Amino acid sequence: MNRYITPTVIGALVGAAVIAIGAEQPNKSAAPAAIPDPRHITNGWNIPSEGYADQPYIVKTDDGAWLCVMTTGVGHEGQGGQHVVSMRSTDQGRTWEKIVSIEPADGPEASYAVLLKVPYGRIYAFYNHNTDNVREVKQEDDKMQKRVDSLGHYVFKYSDDHGRTWSAKRYDVPIREFECDRNNTYGGKLRFFWNVGRPLILGDAAVMVIHKVGAMGKGFFAQSEGAFFKSKNILTERDPEKITFETLPDGDIGLRTPAGGGRVAEEQSIVKLSDGSLYCVYRTVDGWPAISYSRDGGHKWTEPAYKTYTPGGRRVKHPRAANFAWNCSNGKFLYWFHNHGGAFIRDAGGGRPYEDRNPAWLMAGREVDTPQGKCIEWSQPEIFLYDDDPYIRMSYPDLVEDGGKLYITETQKNVGRLHEVPKALLDGLFNQWDNRRVATNGLALSLPAGKPMPKTAPMPKLPEFNMRDTKRADYGCKDLRAGFSLDLWLKVESLKTGTMLLDSRDPSGKGIQVVTTTTGGVRIILNDGRSECSWNSDKALLKPGTLHHVVITVDGGPKIITFVADGVLCDGGDDRQFGWGRFSPNLRAPTGAATLKVGSAIQSLRIYSRALRTSEAVGNWRAGSTKP
Repeated sequence: MNRYITPTVIGALVGAAVIAIGAEQPNKSAAPAAIPDPRHITNGWNIPSEGYADQPYIVKTDDGAWLCVMTTGVGHEGQGGQHVVSMRSTDQGRTWEKIVSIEPADGPEASYAVLLKVPYGRIYAFYNHNTDNVREVKQEDDKMQKRVDSLGHYVFKYSDDHGRTWSAKRYDVPIREFECDRNNTYGGKLRFFWNVGRPLILGDAAVMVIHKVGAMGKGFFAQSEGAFFKSKNILTERDPEKITFETLPDGDIGLRTPAGGGRVAEEQSIVKLSDGSLYCVYRTVDGWPAISYSRDGGHKWTEPAYKTYTPGGRRVKHPRAANFAWNCSNGKFLYWFHNHGGAFIRDAGGGRPYEDRNPAWLMAGREVDTPQGKCIEWSQPEIFLYDDDPYIRMSYPDLVEDGGKLYITETQKNVGRLHEVPKALLDGLFNQWDNRRVATNGLALSLPAGKPMPKTAPMPKLPEFNMRDTKRADYGCKDLRAGFSLDLWLKVESLKTGTMLLDSRDPSGKGIQVVTTTTGGVRIILNDGRSECSWNSDKALLKPGTLHHVVITVDGGPKIITFVADGVLCDGGDDRQFGWGRFSPNLRAPTGAATLKVGSAIQSLRIYSRALRTSEAVGNWRAGSTKP
């Protein structure tokens, strides 16, 4: 679990109000906000809580309802009173019935529940429980830690009425001791752990995840690794006393980071492949998530490696945050992550590794055959959710499929929400490998290849990013959340600084300029006469004498500039944390001269009066490329 603490008491006050006002009436979700971008986080449906809201995970019950489990409390994360609750919805998350406590708020801390529904309809909730009521623990630096929500006993309760009520008794899950348990400050007599990973049914067994902690300290969890437990009879056995569990993997060391990585390897998420293999992805503090495969149901795992887009290919970047993979009914996969390299530090090196969980990105995955067996390759990512405040963080998502639609939950720690994934975004991701169509929606200028490229062209009018809102009493700003994209095929003969590719600036400097950099990249400069913003692509994108495709997207929703070069979204590589960059929310339309200057390196040009999605940019590249 991401163990950051919300720095405000507002959540506690709001939570108290929820309890006082809403305890005796149905929990109704807030209506979607009137923001013209489905990716804006406030357009989701609120999931009720008591203030603090964590891990809103959902299963569909056999009576057609959605059952959500959540860790909540009137304080912030880790405070006393934290407990697990559930609630039901019969309208796909628009409204929710009264919250039901699985564990009481006045008992020991109960936290981080996950749900497993077995074939005959029973639903199990697994969670941490501070059964022994430990009030403080010693860290590896001998300091005392007051947070006691990630230790004690791993337990379950169950519901046989679709989540309306839960068993009065809780049952311990026996989890085998590992080396990291024996080496903790208590010699294993007290164990530290938690779980955010969704259980999985694999054949006639259920596989569940546990994140073992070997040391508490800097960053809260100073050493962690992934383990699993499997039950071969939980799917059919109705007597909870007779359910058996075995701890995996074999041996007493769990999934850690690749060789040379840091001490943190946690929040394992698993999916199953068509041949029965398991794929596990998890967070580190190294700048990249780690992955491993099991071909025998979890007993043995491949040597951990950093996650790549293709087997043996470019690494995926991700900070110390939840990054989850899910099976989809179409046989493909979805993956939630944050698409940057953290602080390029490990906990021992300082910094704030839990930052920058906004925006949230999605990738699609598909199976491929390799000499090692079936593996997953991943699409280029899309922005799925964002908040206007870059300090807002969203995490701990869950995926629900119902009625041919996909929904994803998430939490900012003081509010959980549910979001329908837009069909166009999903279709683009799932079909990205095969899309060879040029996007035409919003195409404002097209100078195709095969004809002499003019030195100038009429510059299309770009959309306003914001304007005065005359309907507001104060006549303040109205954010139009518009954007545009520039699609270039180009061939440069050298990498001289500032080689002009496009220039629409007027004599005052207003407009757009696109130039090359000496490092083989591309730079865009936006000027509205009041402010100027710019961003560079990654280095070494351009090779002299080689034809390249570059799509520059200025997205006025999240206020982010992206570069897609030869079908690959820039992620900063090894040189910088981010490949995408933010621009000022105060930037108005960078409208300049009526005439656009076109550099000699340009072979074809398209200008769109809207922001292309990554999948569309990749499709434009494939449409003009012989590469697969």
